[in-house]
Amino acid sequence: MLERLVKVLNRVGKPIELCESPDGTRVLILPYGGRILGLFTPGDPENFYWTHPALASVETARAFYASDVWQNSGGDRTWLSPEADIFFPNFPKLDKYWQPRELDPGNYKVEATGGSLRLMNRLSLTLSRSKQHVELEITKSVGSAPNPLRYERGLYDLAGVEYAGYTLRSSLELIRTEKNNPAKVGLWNLVQLPHNGDLLMPTYVRAVPKILMGVVAPEDLIVTDHLIRYRMRASGEHKIGIRAVAATGRVGYLYPANNQLALVIRNFLVNPSGEYVDVPWSDTEDLGYSTQACNVNSGLGTFSELEYHSPAIGQRLGRIQCDDESVIWAFRGTRDRIHAIAKSLLSPAV
Repeated sequence: MLERLVKVLNRVGKPIELCESPDGTRVLILPYGGRILGLFTPGDPENFYWTHPALASVETARAFYASDVWQNSGGDRTWLSPEADIFFPNFPKLDKYWQPRELDPGNYKVEATGGSLRLMNRLSLTLSRSKQHVELEITKSVGSAPNPLRYERGLYDLAGVEYAGYTLRSSLELIRTEKNNPAKVGLWNLVQLPHNGDLLMPTYVRAVPKILMGVVAPEDLIVTDHLIRYRMRASGEHKIGIRAVAATGRVGYLYPANNQLALVIRNFLVNPSGEYVDVPWSDTEDLGYSTQACNVNSGLGTFSELEYHSPAIGQRLGRIQCDDESVIWAFRGTRDRIHAIAKSLLSPAV
């Protein structure tokens, strides 16, 4: 619930920023980790996003943030790719997975500019494969995102459907590096959602996903000519990805919310000419994956991740800065109306 989450975070020394859009959407920003921790409709305190269970009380939250474990608060966060270089310090050995604290939680600074908030994090990383050192700057800001169906009321019955949305603008800049450094680094934005839902990924052509982690049961992964449906309900940790050439730049996640359904859609830019550098751990020459989904039901928590990458920057790519913009649309309502919205914004095959 919104009020409880705000109270807990303030009490444990992790102050939040609450931004409200003209349509009444409320976005809860946690500068610690540079996260969008909550998304709320005008009249409902129920969060569309997953947050760590430790944030339910002051006592558990205080212990959580005092620990030396990775502090995955939840929500919408920004990481960097390739994962092999940044999160496996001993790669190609997979014996240690480590979230660099310079990246998450990082050291985000909050700036107020033109009536909006801007988050900025400067960090230094050493990439595992090349052993090259890079200094980077990540910036993020949040703006409004009106209901995409606001002019379609003659076609869709939206009575009783709640809506919230926002625009995320993020950028990555290479501040300093060694001369002729071959390093390539890209933005990796991902949102964590309640578990046991269906991920809906429209595609331009029939695209069989690459299994990047774990073993996905055949009945949980349904592929048709223009849609991938991934039932995210299994125990353990599993991940799939598709290449940019097939991706439409729009992915949805449908999950039960009390006696209703919730639908969260991310709309983002996919450029097949861009250099997508996140690779399977077992085949580092297998490039080009822009869109991913991760099912987590383990000691890390119980949530589903909707993920996308931006084309990388690097000296040898001739790009030392990139700017990215994505939009989140979130709906909650009766099953028939939410399914109708999913069909209109994702695929008739939903």
